[in-house]
Amino acid sequence: MTTARPQSARGIYAALKAQIGTGVYRPGAALPSTRALATELGVSRTTVTAAYEQLHSEGFITGRQGARARVAALPTAAKPEAPNTGASEARPTLSRFGERVAATVLPGRPQAPSGLVADFRYGDLASTDFPADIWKRAVAMAASRRPRRLSYDAPAGADELRKALQAYLWRARSLRCEMEQIVIVNGSQQGLDLCARLLLEPGESFVVEDPCYGMARQVFAAAGGIAIPVEADQEGLRTDRLATLSARLAYVTPSHQYPLGGVMPVARRLELLAWARSCGACVIEDDYDSEYRYDIAPVPPLHALAEGSEIIYLGTVSKALSPTIRLGYLVLPPALAPVFTTAKALADRHAPGLEQHALTILLESGAYERHVRRSRRRNAERRATLLAALARRLGDRVVVAGADAGLHVVVWFRDITAADELAFVARGRECGIGVYPIGPLYMAPETAARPDMAGLVIGYASVEPHEIERGVAILTELVEAISAAP
Repeated sequence: MTTARPQSARGIYAALKAQIGTGVYRPGAALPSTRALATELGVSRTTVTAAYEQLHSEGFITGRQGARARVAALPTAAKPEAPNTGASEARPTLSRFGERVAATVLPGRPQAPSGLVADFRYGDLASTDFPADIWKRAVAMAASRRPRRLSYDAPAGADELRKALQAYLWRARSLRCEMEQIVIVNGSQQGLDLCARLLLEPGESFVVEDPCYGMARQVFAAAGGIAIPVEADQEGLRTDRLATLSARLAYVTPSHQYPLGGVMPVARRLELLAWARSCGACVIEDDYDSEYRYDIAPVPPLHALAEGSEIIYLGTVSKALSPTIRLGYLVLPPALAPVFTTAKALADRHAPGLEQHALTILLESGAYERHVRRSRRRNAERRATLLAALARRLGDRVVVAGADAGLHVVVWFRDITAADELAFVARGRECGIGVYPIGPLYMAPETAARPDMAGLVIGYASVEPHEIERGVAILTELVEAISAAP
């Protein structure tokens, strides 16, 4: 055979398969008898027989009792792979959707080197804030409720969770809906994906805030939609820019515009709803961090104002519990709930059942809301530390936006231009702080009314107060060094 003598059934199988693929054994050629090959290799006949049986079961050899095995006649495409020669393989033809996905460059999660003094990455939560003991008890309780049989769950989600969410949304967000309007999804991103697939035809337009959450914009574009960026300011989407536009849907974050942090006033909300009715558009309201309000009272969602007629409300537990728990929910107009339920079933049957039942237990017992209050207090302390440190060390050299709610702020630096933003970020990491630019969140930075200043999106939910103080001190030194440079 070969100079390298395989000793296991798997090794003998792999060696013979490779020799069939490279033509050492051609179709119709007889293989050595199991007894002869076992003697040659110094292994038991049982080992060789196991290798032959595997080759026979996969169709590479044929044979009958008492006769030597022979190589089967295989079509060219079915022959085992020959050793890689470095030649590139042709990619299977993709659908148009597949081609758009292949051309998509995901923004990804910004990564920072380990060992930073402070990492202000937005979207992260402190692991110490996660209610581990409460969650473990809820999961154990959910697991102990053994059903009579294990089967697939309802695609729209467990009825118990949908009922609990219906009550919670009314208590916490003044949002009235029926249980049948709620569909449980694997995080808000799947909710956006379902909206894109069901509401957008390729070539149709969608309105998106500029700047905005990049993954939302990209999921609509992957479905073939044509983005219409509309400027956002300190009060959210500039609804006065909608009058001349026509689109199939609009994606907005009215309770806390991402990333600028503006809260959309009622006049703009009414203007947005009037525009949606006039052109038959559906508005997707992403209420991604509604649990966190500090200096302002909770703002009722757009859904409550419109009574849900043209609003799809999107919620998640990622900011309240953990982004690793992939649970979110859609509150849909009654006419859309059945088709979204069917699409959810086609996508993945249903969201994970154990996590659904654990979340139900937290909501029904009041533990979820108690945890939210504790988490809000902790993040209010982090926020106060950050704002005080910025004011004390940098004063009027910075402009802070979006601090009234949420888990991040935007900091604009008067002494550093937008053109130097990426270099500023790189130098910050060299100095031991993870900071992240706002520029990539703009779709059309050359036309949008963004300040000609470097901007950072600073998340504080995963950083402790003493780390915030040290991080802002380093940031101040860096700003002073840049300002003093020729």
